[in-house]
Amino acid sequence: MTTQNQPLNTEDDVRASVKQYYGDELSQSCDLKTSACATSAAPTARLAALIDNLHDETRARYFGCGLIAPEALSGAQTLDLGCGAGRDVYVLSQLVGESGRVVGVDMTAKQLEVAERRREWHREKFGHAVSNVAFLEGYLERLDELDLPKAGFDVVISNCVINLATDKPAVFAAVRRLLKPGGEFYFADIYADKPLSEAARRDPVLYGECLGGALVWSEFVRLAKEAGFAEPRIAAAAPIAPMSDDIAAAVGDVAFVSVTVRLFAADAARDAAPAALTYTGGADAVDAETDDCFAFDLQHRFEKDAPQVVSGATAALIQSSRFGQFFDVAAATGQSTSPAAEAIDPFTVAAASAAGPSGCCG
Repeated sequence: MTTQNQPLNTEDDVRASVKQYYGDELSQSCDLKTSACATSAAPTARLAALIDNLHDETRARYFGCGLIAPEALSGAQTLDLGCGAGRDVYVLSQLVGESGRVVGVDMTAKQLEVAERRREWHREKFGHAVSNVAFLEGYLERLDELDLPKAGFDVVISNCVINLATDKPAVFAAVRRLLKPGGEFYFADIYADKPLSEAARRDPVLYGECLGGALVWSEFVRLAKEAGFAEPRIAAAAPIAPMSDDIAAAVGDVAFVSVTVRLFAADAARDAAPAALTYTGGADAVDAETDDCFAFDLQHRFEKDAPQVVSGATAALIQSSRFGQFFDVAAATGQSTSPAAEAIDPFTVAAASAAGPSGCCG
């Protein structure tokens, strides 16, 4: 068993350290030593109301860097990777409704104990006749060993957890197999602008704080494509707040950013012709106060009933996903003016963001 003073030399060391950190050292989100796994953006009134429906203990034991509530979830089969004490699971439980289902997976037994013992409380709070959530203990690198149906999920989510996985290619490959055709991996995570030093990557505190295991952004893009996903689409990006002197010294000149990403189990369709898409409403975006627009990614914000020319790749991606039902498609009379997805730099976006990081105790 490793301690928080010993370097992480093996995969078993990493897993033991993360279990200890999230099972013993962190009893609530304010115990974190950095803001890396603390969501910087304030939720909309609609999303805040869903969070307010949760048990106090569930809300207190939240560790995440994004607001993971994608659109059009009614009736969806949903999987939460690294669910912890279940905050996002229980938010999603309300969104998918009784006809949907949410499965949470985590490797930390103490976190799952909290999630499980509040299951009946949340069922009653939400007015569900039968609970629509389930929790499984397991490793993200070994999802194939769990009782999860291949091509059985509409949406897979994760909130500041992929960076903790010891075999990230295995995680992306497993998620691709678990998603239905056109399904979405919608997740938030921490990324670095350059590789960390060996000492920083093996530091147990940095790893537990979601920094030591962070991928370089370009490396993530490569791994996602190799797993069979279409081009990653950035939904949001935010800077990481200034760190303590000790943490800053340990990471050196590496910068970090929190990014919310959409990955679709679909072909890239790079050679497809541009198309005019018209959002007709109904996507039920909880991160917006009205249904008058739909923000697919940072490049594409669709105003209701207003045709917009997009690239063939974007048109094909939306049409093959669960969002296709909310769009009318017509031949394009011009070319898309949106920049290519690969041209969007999350660090530039985060630097220009007006929303700065906030504390987790606010």
